[in-house]
Amino acid sequence: MWRRLGQFILKYRFPLLFLLITVSVVMGYFASKVELSYEFSRAIPANHPANITYQEFRKKFGEDGNLLVIGVQTKEIFSEKFFNAYASLQRQLKQTNGVEDVIGLVSAVNLVKNPETEKLVATGIFPEGNLTQQKIDSGKAVFLNLPFYRDLLYNPRTDAWLIGVRVNKGIMNSKKRIDVVQEIEKLADNFGKANNTSIYLSGLPFIRTELATRISNEMRWFLLASVILSALILLAFFRSASAMLLSLTVVIIGVIFSMATVYLFGYKINLLTALIPPLIVVIGIPNCIYFLNKFHTTYTETGDKKEALVTMVGRMGIVTLFCNLAAGIGFAVFALTRSAILKEFGVVAGINIILLFFISLILIPIVLSFLPAPKSRHMKYLDNPRLNRWLDRLERWSLNHRRIIYVVTAVIVAVSIAGIFRLKSVGHIVDDLPKSDKIYTDLKFFENNFKGVMPLEILIYSNSKGGILRDLNALNRMDSLSQFLSSMPGIARPLSIVEGLKFAKQAFFEGDSNNYVMPGQLDMIGMMDYLRFKNDSGQARSSFSKLISSFMDSSRRQVRISVSMEDVGSARLPFMIDSIRQKAEYLFNRDSIDYAKGIRPAVIDSSNAADSSKRKRMVDVKLTGTSVTFLEGISFIINGLKESILWAFLLIALCMLYLFRSFRILLCSLLPNIIPLAITAGVMGWVGVPLKPSTVLIFSVALGIAIDITIRFLVNYKQELPHQQYDMKKTVIETIHSTGISIIYTSLVLIAGFIIFCFSGFGGTQALGWLTSLTLVTATFTNLVLLPALLISLVHFRKK
Repeated sequence: MWRRLGQFILKYRFPLLFLLITVSVVMGYFASKVELSYEFSRAIPANHPANITYQEFRKKFGEDGNLLVIGVQTKEIFSEKFFNAYASLQRQLKQTNGVEDVIGLVSAVNLVKNPETEKLVATGIFPEGNLTQQKIDSGKAVFLNLPFYRDLLYNPRTDAWLIGVRVNKGIMNSKKRIDVVQEIEKLADNFGKANNTSIYLSGLPFIRTELATRISNEMRWFLLASVILSALILLAFFRSASAMLLSLTVVIIGVIFSMATVYLFGYKINLLTALIPPLIVVIGIPNCIYFLNKFHTTYTETGDKKEALVTMVGRMGIVTLFCNLAAGIGFAVFALTRSAILKEFGVVAGINIILLFFISLILIPIVLSFLPAPKSRHMKYLDNPRLNRWLDRLERWSLNHRRIIYVVTAVIVAVSIAGIFRLKSVGHIVDDLPKSDKIYTDLKFFENNFKGVMPLEILIYSNSKGGILRDLNALNRMDSLSQFLSSMPGIARPLSIVEGLKFAKQAFFEGDSNNYVMPGQLDMIGMMDYLRFKNDSGQARSSFSKLISSFMDSSRRQVRISVSMEDVGSARLPFMIDSIRQKAEYLFNRDSIDYAKGIRPAVIDSSNAADSSKRKRMVDVKLTGTSVTFLEGISFIINGLKESILWAFLLIALCMLYLFRSFRILLCSLLPNIIPLAITAGVMGWVGVPLKPSTVLIFSVALGIAIDITIRFLVNYKQELPHQQYDMKKTVIETIHSTGISIIYTSLVLIAGFIIFCFSGFGGTQALGWLTSLTLVTATFTNLVLLPALLISLVHFRKK
């Protein structure tokens, strides 16, 4: 069948080549239209409760992750020169296109009681324009007397100051966000240079934009580096510019197809799909090496170029098909997970690795048919004395030292299993950045001075008909929850309607900071008319009134408590969220909890006494926000990747069983690939590399690629059996020598290709590079040492 296919390709080479070129041009057009993703990782399924709650929150209250923060640390903030420059920066930020609001020292407002109109008027603390030192000092006295801003806009203990820049949510998920963030960064940097002070930038808009830009840049550099490195290796192996250019053409067409697939499926480039083009290059080059190697060996034997091409397709077609199929399965199983970002990666990678086989199968024999016959120097690599000596050693080990091979393998596996038990699962939002990176160090500045910038939202649904403002009991419990949150390490001071009421009470009692406490029942009665905030013009709402109203929905029955927190990681975050949820449940629904346990409160509201046995829940409390969705996403990705590895093993095992029709050979084929994965996991445990989305990905990728070596070895072993009169030892020896050279060469290409990832700016991509390379190194040894030993041992067993 495969020989006939080779003859068919050569017979119809002109129409097939024209078809391939036409399709490549069309796919190139689609590839040029692919876009970069500016959304945060979509790891949670759309129908997941956490995602539903988060989307409902966004509809009512807007985006929770659209606040970019700018920080400075100085004792000179109220000096005339510095303050006026700081005020100018804030005004420039306000005028930036795409910026909705700016919250900071200069735009801070004070609430002033107006007895005549019975209103609280929001007045600016600092007048517009350049201010004299006297006016700055006057405003300073007022500002520092307002506890509302303490630990929100400044940290009095560390002299750290913060400006919050709210970016339009429509721009957040578009390409325009890059220009907006870069303009904000430019203004902040100019201010820092002009005033000789360090500037710190963070917040999800800044982090997401920077990461998206870096992904785009890395994809280009890695693609270029992988192509150049592959070209150099091919040139060193084959000493032929035509063979090198042919191989590069195959992988470049494969890259074009992969990017076109991203566009045609409606996807965008993200942290995972950005890895696909370099992976296509790394996986595609071995296809070319194996085809060229078989072409050269056959031409050496026959001296007939056409016969060599037909034999190349006939002998290597099925091998390459199953190798690409196994590699494709290793990636495609991600499509079986419920995580959107993993599905996209699995679909695109799986489809294009299979397409890569057809590109190689059509293009390589057709182009070789037009080229002149290979010269002796092009095939000199087939007789490499040093490499042949190494293969002789491997042969002797497999024949004469099998017991030592099994003992050493068992010891290494035992040590690896011990390391596996040391593995920990943890992830952070800025997980993959090095500790010296400015994004990371700036984030730590805000964590050290303001306890972080990662958003957590607590939604409270009140059953009170009059709304939350008329439910003093619920407000007091909100205050208790806020105090509990403030006491937790890693969580900043919460912001909610409660803080607005405290601010209002301070204003109601003539600005006395001692009255910055929750109003009592009598206070609320007197303040009710004053709670309709106005600014000094009495018309447009101030930043303060916008801020307060953003914590309630239109019915005033649903309120939120907004919290900024540290990037504590997926190991610690569940315990924090569980503690908050339990405390909120106890505070707001302790009466219903007590009744459910058969405990009657000491004081019973007379209005509810008749129905005390069926006490209703006072409020419903839900936790959401980017921090919660991040935690759920980490869990989904890691669990999905674990499942995908199991699926990959199952599907690859079925392919191997179909190919070789023997359970013994199936066992022999899986062991040399399970052991490298176990060694890699053990190394991760001993070295301290945690399990996270970027590192769990390694196992499926490495399995799909490493199984290539096994398939090529065993298919060649199966093809050599008739030629060696079914003598197992002679067949194994011949297979080691006939496939060993190409296996070693392709392993070097794969390892070199993955080593490139070690130069990434992302820790996860670096881990993908060196851990996958480690897996491939061990897989090469297990397939060239352990696999032959297992086959020979199996022969003795069958003879008995």
